[in-house]
Amino acid sequence: MRDPVEAFLRYQAVERGASAHTLRSYRTDLAQFRRFLAGRHVGQLAHVDARLLRRYLARLYEAGLSRPSIARKLAAIRSCLAFLTRRGGLPKNPAREVTPPRLPKRLVSFLPIDEATLLLEHPAAARDRAIVEMLYATGARVAELCGLDLADLDRTGATIRVRGKGAKERVIPVGDAALQALDAYLGARAQADGPLFENLRGGRLTARSIHRIVKATSRAAGLTRRVTPHTLRHTFATHMLDAGADLRLIQDLLGHSRLSTTQRYTHVSADHLMRVYDAAHPRAHA
Repeated sequence: MRDPVEAFLRYQAVERGASAHTLRSYRTDLAQFRRFLAGRHVGQLAHVDARLLRRYLARLYEAGLSRPSIARKLAAIRSCLAFLTRRGGLPKNPAREVTPPRLPKRLVSFLPIDEATLLLEHPAAARDRAIVEMLYATGARVAELCGLDLADLDRTGATIRVRGKGAKERVIPVGDAALQALDAYLGARAQADGPLFENLRGGRLTARSIHRIVKATSRAAGLTRRVTPHTLRHTFATHMLDAGADLRLIQDLLGHSRLSTTQRYTHVSADHLMRVYDAAHPRAHA
């Protein structure tokens, strides 16, 4: 293949359905790795070995990059080399011999029910209120929400159809409060097709715009913690689990390919349970 990186990026875009953000990250990380190789007179990815990869990671550590950033860059290289191995460009993937940096376990950030209610019930413009309600009601990723069309909303069945990672589709129920917020927003819309959420020019809202909307709405509601669209996704999952929802169901609703990804919410829920127990039970403390 003429340019293995471009072939890899095309594969990610066409066959894996990678988002534009993911493709930009891959391109940036692989370009940085190629500059490192060029400085050592290594012209082809086929000549990369595990020792060279470890030297690259050491250089990243020396440059002061965080462990998550280094792990992400190694993951991009590993994916690209795995692609080349499958296509016959490498006898084996040398990145499999390199251990990624150990990352600290971080509990997901979510809103307690009282703060979620404060956010959702605070007066806001019809579109912005509908966005916040939909994020909390469905647990959709911000990119999935941006990609929704009017045709994806089944008002009768009270569901939406979202396209997740790898272009996989799933159907998610939508609660009454979110449907009412959508009705209030869509009532003034004349067209029957196009993006579900539009900007002031009638175009599709971007992820950046939705981040700004959520941030502004949370501040107006008086919340002091940082709230993002992903915070509402975590809040959705945590509240569902606290209410007794099955973990497999939450996995399906969130679009996680592995149950282990969803299981991190069990730690959050257990931690929340212990705090409630300690505060409420008269014999919790001797």
